[in-house]
Amino acid sequence: MSITRDLKNRRIKRKLRIRKKVYGTDSRLRLSIYRSTTNIYAQLINDDTKATIISASSIDKDLKTKLNTQMTKIEQAKLVGSHLAEKANQQGIKDVGFDRNGYVFRGRVKALADAAREAGLNF
Repeated sequence: MSITRDLKNRRIKRKLRIRKKVYGTDSRLRLSIYRSTTNIYAQLINDDTKATIISASSIDKDLKTKLNTQMTKIEQAKLVGSHLAEKANQQGIKDVGFDRNGYVFRGRVKALADAAREAGLNF
């Protein structure tokens, strides 16, 4: 088995273990993160109705004016986290469950989570 396949399988196992515990409801939505090699995406999801309530990513039109080519990926993740938290605060959402989607809690994932916490989300 190749190393990349092994890493992917371990991430999927972590993802399933996390998803057993984190579930989005009306009172507490699930904050799900997806991290690609170039961008980062975050969504607030209600699993009862299977609907995405709020989303933010590093390719949003709202954030394109704030992002520049000189920013690192961690700085972009911080901006996405704070933007998502601002949108949530406008709709009155405070409490969320954090679904890191199997990614290790460091780097861009940690930066996004810390920025969302600083902007007012509780998880």
